[in-house]
Amino acid sequence: MKCILALHRDLDGDQHREPGAGLRDDLLGPGLRAELAAVGATRLQVNLDDAEVADAMRFGPGPRITAVVSVWGGTSPRAVAGVVRRRDAGADGWSVEERRPLPGPADADGVRTPALANVAFLRRPGAMTREAWLADWLDRHTAVAIATQGTFGYVQNPVLEAITPDAPPVEGIVEELFPMAAMTDGHAFHGSGGDEEELQRRFATLMESCSRFGADTGLDLVPTSRYSFTL
Repeated sequence: MKCILALHRDLDGDQHREPGAGLRDDLLGPGLRAELAAVGATRLQVNLDDAEVADAMRFGPGPRITAVVSVWGGTSPRAVAGVVRRRDAGADGWSVEERRPLPGPADADGVRTPALANVAFLRRPGAMTREAWLADWLDRHTAVAIATQGTFGYVQNPVLEAITPDAPPVEGIVEELFPMAAMTDGHAFHGSGGDEEELQRRFATLMESCSRFGADTGLDLVPTSRYSFTL
């Protein structure tokens, strides 16, 4: 079982409150890990839209997402959501089925992955059935995305169900790992090696592929720093 929750609280909290009052400290501190372990979770990943990725692009129709929490294991998705929502009562959550077409590096516990970790929350166009949308994303688009971007990690998470009230109608969540230079360098983002013609070809190919299943407009893109923990 895997659950993903999108949080909206400010990462650093009110400057007039005591140290540790912000969401960042809540998510990276030992308390969250202990509470998740108590409900049977075995692994935690925390993605933060923090100062390390301030120069990266972010956009989307939904409310601002400041952090993404992924949890593996647990007695139930709602038990996991309950633990995370003690940090942010307005967090949105989904249970997902994980696919790893391009596994990223395994980092030591609590060490920032040396990457720009982009997390995208995908919505399905109303004209597409769920079956057609999943097939287009998982079967056709995967190879295009990997071939046209400078990623070294690519994880897809088709949504099984919402696990919090009023969660947005997200159908899939994807995490892509890029070199840090990709925040401001199109060649680093697309892996085009400084060749301008190749950059434009890759960009056009990617955008055409995204438009076929609505990922050119109907998504929230969150640039993050990634931290992993074994519980």
